[in-house]
Amino acid sequence: MTVSSQSAAQSGAPAGSASVAVRYDVPVVADEWVLPEVPVPESVVHRAIVELLAALLRAWVVRAARDALVAENLAFRWDERRPSIGVDPDVCLIEPAPPGDPDSLESIRLWAPGHSAPRLAVEVVSRNHPYKDYGVAPEKYAASGTVELWVFDHELRGPRARGGPHRLQLWTRAADGSFVRTYAGDGPIYSPALDAWAFASDGGRRLRIADDEGCTLLWLTDEEAARAGEQAASAREQAARAGEQAARAGEQAARAAEREALSRVAELEAELARLKG
Repeated sequence: MTVSSQSAAQSGAPAGSASVAVRYDVPVVADEWVLPEVPVPESVVHRAIVELLAALLRAWVVRAARDALVAENLAFRWDERRPSIGVDPDVCLIEPAPPGDPDSLESIRLWAPGHSAPRLAVEVVSRNHPYKDYGVAPEKYAASGTVELWVFDHELRGPRARGGPHRLQLWTRAADGSFVRTYAGDGPIYSPALDAWAFASDGGRRLRIADDEGCTLLWLTDEEAARAGEQAASAREQAARAGEQAARAGEQAARAAEREALSRVAELEAELARLKG
């Protein structure tokens, strides 16, 4: 499996910076890729980023009627001989979804029937291990067959190597099978896997998705969509009430004008009678 890094123009590096393209091979498995047996602690903001992104993707899967699974920290293994080596993506989209009950799924194993590499994996850079997500993580995903990888460094804690730190990195699978970093910068990034745009929001502390490059056509979670529906219904009710009030006010004004006109007619008739008498 081949990993590639791109030139400054391709990676989002500052214009005029000197750079060269680098291409190198990585092993399918490596001893330093053995995962720890204990879970790595997460900060509150790290967990919030992961939960929001997973919720956005799950809502999209339902909305678009995709046969896909969205998972958080799901063990992913690709070499049956070394099952302790793998990666646990913060968020991943697996399409098609593996067979069976998703609630009972403990890991993705490429040697198991119906299991496939993630169509999309997302790593949120950890405060305690920023170098891992910049260096080791892309190599693992390159070896695993993952189609697309996002690396989100919300606190910009990554190394300065290769022009970093970068708020967003995009790695995609090229036609020749190599895994190429096609973008590194502040974003937004276009995701071929989703045909959508990912961008940092809330001062860089959240990662969201939109249908347009301007990031105005936002994807919503189920909760956000329900809340937006409630707000729209409330706005329609308010508009209806305002219309009713305007109609009542119009009726009252018409009645008042009618009374005034009748009163004036009565005055004129009285004046005419007086003149005839």
